[in-house]
Amino acid sequence: MPQSALNSHFSEPWLGEVDVWLLAQGRHLRPWEKLGAHLCTRSGVAGTAFAVWAPNAKKVSVVGDFNHWDSHQHVMHHRFECGTWEIFVPGVGEGTMYKFFVVGADGEQVFKTDPYALRTESGSGHACMVMKLPEPVLLPPGQRAQANALNAPMSIYEVHVGSWRRPNGQMPDWDYLARTLVPYVVDMGFTHIELMPVNEHPFYGSWGYQPTGLYAPTARYGTPEAFRDFVATAHEAGLQVLLDWVPAHFPTDKHALARFDGTELFEHADPREGFHRDWNTLIYNFSRDEVRNFLVGNALFWIERYGIDGLRVDAVASMLYRDYSRPEGEWVPNRDGGRENYEAIAFLREVNRVLGVEVPGAIAVAEESTAFHGVTAPPWNGGLGFHYKWNLGWMHDTLAYFALDPVYRSHHHERISFAMMYAYSEHFVLPLSHDEVVHGKGSLYGKMWGDPWQKRANLRALYALMYAHPGRKLMFMGCELAQTREWNHDGELDWGLLDNPDHAGVQHLVRDLNHLYRNHAALHARDDDAGGFRWIDVEDRAQSVFSFVRYGVTPEQQVVVVCNLTPVVRHGYRLGVPHAGVWTEVLNTDSSHYGGSEVGNFGRVTAQNVPSHGCAASVVLSLPPLGVLYLMAGETA
Repeated sequence: MPQSALNSHFSEPWLGEVDVWLLAQGRHLRPWEKLGAHLCTRSGVAGTAFAVWAPNAKKVSVVGDFNHWDSHQHVMHHRFECGTWEIFVPGVGEGTMYKFFVVGADGEQVFKTDPYALRTESGSGHACMVMKLPEPVLLPPGQRAQANALNAPMSIYEVHVGSWRRPNGQMPDWDYLARTLVPYVVDMGFTHIELMPVNEHPFYGSWGYQPTGLYAPTARYGTPEAFRDFVATAHEAGLQVLLDWVPAHFPTDKHALARFDGTELFEHADPREGFHRDWNTLIYNFSRDEVRNFLVGNALFWIERYGIDGLRVDAVASMLYRDYSRPEGEWVPNRDGGRENYEAIAFLREVNRVLGVEVPGAIAVAEESTAFHGVTAPPWNGGLGFHYKWNLGWMHDTLAYFALDPVYRSHHHERISFAMMYAYSEHFVLPLSHDEVVHGKGSLYGKMWGDPWQKRANLRALYALMYAHPGRKLMFMGCELAQTREWNHDGELDWGLLDNPDHAGVQHLVRDLNHLYRNHAALHARDDDAGGFRWIDVEDRAQSVFSFVRYGVTPEQQVVVVCNLTPVVRHGYRLGVPHAGVWTEVLNTDSSHYGGSEVGNFGRVTAQNVPSHGCAASVVLSLPPLGVLYLMAGETA
């Protein structure tokens, strides 16, 4: 049946006047409610309305298994006012496969996937699937806000879904992960799961960081409904779910956003602005209203429609600077001749403003590797409006220190202490992420100095230091196993390591650290308050010993932390503490339970009124080799 006969009695346009105006202005708060494919009834006839933004195309058709992929049957109507093409096709129901056939401004004819597709087919055909828009996820009032507050414990387990576990060697699905991953994360004491990007992406080896379907959960792991159920299961278990989100760039795949209407529509035309040299990807044109609308709407979509509790925004530094990873003369300055990308900065502020207004309690976390000022400051105060920022400086300095032979650590004492010089300049997350165990970097275990025992001891000390240091915590999957080899996305974690008590001991330590961290306000409640931390001794360079106090919200909430970062046992080590009385050794990374040598203080010490380190009282300790102690105040004298 010709298109004219199919659509002659459907005179009412799909896009209303308000929609057209908002889309043209790039201010449609929820563009996904109108663009894409939507099941609906028009003039009493059930079908699907299709709409796609392609302002410069000469012709756009919707094709699919309903019309034998014939581009002549359902030619779409061009709404010049907003550059969108639309059509209603009767009888097209849920599960129908479709694409857009675009005759571009350059005359090239290309089959394109829907930028707003809610579901995609499995395999490599790149077809979209019609599905009902997910209903909004309604959570108990204040649940997110309480879990994500600045004074709440936040311990994040970062996961690549396809390589956590592979049952019977097969790719996991969301149902399996709901039954296994969620209970594991709960048992380990983490508060948040962070999923590396689960948007549809054609190249599995990109780990999701080159997405082509920003609105569609990848078909690799099951249906969108199953993904939504996974998030709900995590919520029922008391976990928050964060999603890695990639608004900085997109792949050059011909079937996706690249030259979508025969012009550089989503990307910049000038490769000095529009091409990422590091990743061979295209950069969004943040000066374009419709492009910003596409991305801002996407951020809101995942939180409203799938219940995601926050976004970890990837590669923020690459967005902030026009000269990012570009040599002199191969980048375009801003209007003032500088390197800052004003348009990207405005976009990030807009995203964070919209999330703050529409989904209060949800968070945005910046992976930002420079000293850009005010990443977590509010936009009205010149900031970007993120809730948290990864502290990559802390990560680089700390890992560099633990890679050193202890003989030389006294000469690099500041690699541990320096992070406290800026610890309160932003709201920080301390990340030990996937970036540190890929591309030939080896494993965290492999970065540690020493023989196998010493490597594990260093790793235990690193983890205990991280959990005691101001800042939220993030650990990539497998780090809790002391995985010895670099992460491999084509396999699963080396779960067999847990048959070795020494590796199982590291896992026990991470579990205990998480529960201590969550249960004791001194370790988390004042992460952004300089009054919540005090060095006891940061000058014991010769012995590579660091000691400090973490304070909670009440006077009795105190944890003394002592780090002996050489393989030398130190008996009779006098240390000042806040007051006399009993101090309980609540954590010793050298415990045999963790694979250590069992040097310690028999679970408790008594502080006497002997001044030391500026304190009125002090204790005498045995410091374990490459070990960290947590002492908690008990009875007072």
